[in-house]
Amino acid sequence: MISFPKNAMPTDDVAAASTDSHAVVADAKASGVWLCGGALSHDTPPILVEADGAITRGNYPETEHIEGGFALLSLPSFDEAVSWAARFAAACRCAQEVRVFAEDPHASTGAG
Repeated sequence: MISFPKNAMPTDDVAAASTDSHAVVADAKASGVWLCGGALSHDTPPILVEADGAITRGNYPETEHIEGGFALLSLPSFDEAVSWAARFAAACRCAQEVRVFAEDPHASTGAG
């Protein structure tokens, strides 16, 4: 996952950054590495949902800054992730955070 918090992108160049980032997304789609991405909605605040269905407004304090843009890419290596993150950083005019999803050893592969 390549991401950034909303306040990281400079506000004086948003239109150009949007155009440039959409070009990187188009390249990722054309390359076949794009899974999904976008920006988290500012119109609907986060909530926490308990096992019993109880809802609390807000989020975990540790994640309060995860509200910007993100891209989920399927890449063969960490170096490839860094390369794509550099492209997004240039397009968005801000540093990008790179996270790797861990394989779930118990996830079904669909094979019997």
